Amino acid sequence: MSLLHFRCKERRRTLRVNLTVPLAVHGESDEGEKFCIHTQSQSINQHGAMMECSEIVIVGQVLQLVNENSSRKVDARVVSVQRKRDGKTYIGVEFLTAETNFWHMTFPMPGQKPLRKTVTEKQITA
Repeated sequence: MSLLHFRCKERRRTLRVNLTVPLAVHGESDEGEKFCIHTQSQSINQHGAMMECSEIVIVGQVLQLVNENSSRKVDARVVSVQRKRDGKTYIGVEFLTAETNFWHMTFPMPGQKPLRKTVTEKQITA
């Protein structure tokens, strides 16, 4: 008996990359108190990221992210909040400005084939 896998269509504009980048996240709580947490990305794409968050945030809330490697800042909107079984909360954010190259990377477009280097017989025997 075979198992069928159903995949939904990829909705991201660029592919997701598992990359750990140190981030400072600045925001404001419901009570109006400002907070700053230091965390790291779990996965990124050109238009946003997924990261662990120890503060309580809600979908639609605007946060400011600071890339601690480059000191670049960008405003981002919370688009998902996921509480995992281990008790940690992960948030997905989307940048408010699309033209920002916050990660200093070039991302492949969805559907593109990965670059593969062909190995010739000479390279194997060398």
